[in-house]
Amino acid sequence: MSEHSTDLREVVRRRYAAAAVQVTEGGTGCCGPQPAGTDDTFDDDIFGSALYTADERGTLPAEAVAASLGCGNPTAVAELREGDRVLDLGSGGGIDVLLSARRVGPTGRAYGLDMTDEMLQLALANAEKAGATNVEFLKGAIEAIPLPADTVDVVISNCVINLSVDKPAVFAETFRVLKPGGRLGVSDVVADDSLTSGQRAERGDYVGCIAGALSFTEYREGLEAAGFTDVGITPTHPVADGMHSALVRATKPPTGPDRAPLA
Repeated sequence: MSEHSTDLREVVRRRYAAAAVQVTEGGTGCCGPQPAGTDDTFDDDIFGSALYTADERGTLPAEAVAASLGCGNPTAVAELREGDRVLDLGSGGGIDVLLSARRVGPTGRAYGLDMTDEMLQLALANAEKAGATNVEFLKGAIEAIPLPADTVDVVISNCVINLSVDKPAVFAETFRVLKPGGRLGVSDVVADDSLTSGQRAERGDYVGCIAGALSFTEYREGLEAAGFTDVGITPTHPVADGMHSALVRATKPPTGPDRAPLA
């Protein structure tokens, strides 16, 4: 990993560690578009807990709701089933893990993966408050998932893949840990194909979930290069000019090689 990538990952880690501390102290987290170098701005109709139903929010600890930093609701489209094993990449305060745990039931299991100690501590506290016993939180990077191959039925994520400095590794690792026939269902920020990387950066910074976003074509080609099929990317609402929150679905084929090599 280059020095720039390492520095950028540390900036992301510090941003979300601070968000966790803010929630723990009674505030709310934040994400969203902001011109580079400016103060944070936050629109809860674009990012955050307002993207979940009132019924979903009502079943969770207030801290899990307050820590929601995503751009969508992946659990609403992930087609979770009783007994599924589901992994949330960049699980933050645990909102999607706890919702998934309810959907998969006592015979299923929900894993949350996060690189930030402060978020992991918050998620564990939220799981205890929720009385969730079929959850497990793991420390690690989404580019190197600490689970064996063919472990989970579903991988979800909420506005986190755009923050990765090595997206091909994320796609390859996701493919590896999914069982044959497993499903990917994530919310993420995606850019119009017409926008250059510089134009994306003009619309918001990297840690604000904007500058690091892939285009629609880049996202599709990245997933297909990792071995995924049935890739579908559906925009749901705008987050900046030419930038969209989108639902991304894909499938690991039921047969074939267990993972695609990194390019």
